Amino acid sequence: MQTPLQITFRDVPHSDALEAHIREKATKLESFFSPIMGCHVTVELPHKHKHQGRNFVVHVDLRVPGAEFVVNHHRNEDAYVALRDAFDAAKRQLEDHHRKARTSKHHNGRARLAAVEPEVEPEEFVQED
Repeated sequence: MQTPLQITFRDVPHSDALEAHIREKATKLESFFSPIMGCHVTVELPHKHKHQGRNFVVHVDLRVPGAEFVVNHHRNEDAYVALRDAFDAAKRQLEDHHRKARTSKHHNGRARLAAVEPEVEPEEFVQED
């Protein structure tokens, strides 16, 4: 990554184990889809009413050349499950982006090749026997 991974905990006590898990997930994501220019992960535990329970919310913001992806609202009572779901969604978005980029390059190349006409010698240079 061009900029260091940013991890923010909101209303969640800092956990070295959770931070290490986030770093591992981000490194794995970068190994599949390079270059990732930046990644910001936010883990929060918003205050809810007593009858609704409290779910961890994970946001992942990714920047790659030519695009920025935001994965929001992955909630679960288990922070690790919320992280897994958020990074899986980020991976799917990156796969779609790379697939579209590859397809557009492929189609653009074909269009250019089809537009090139074969060279034809002018009639005045054709030798007659």
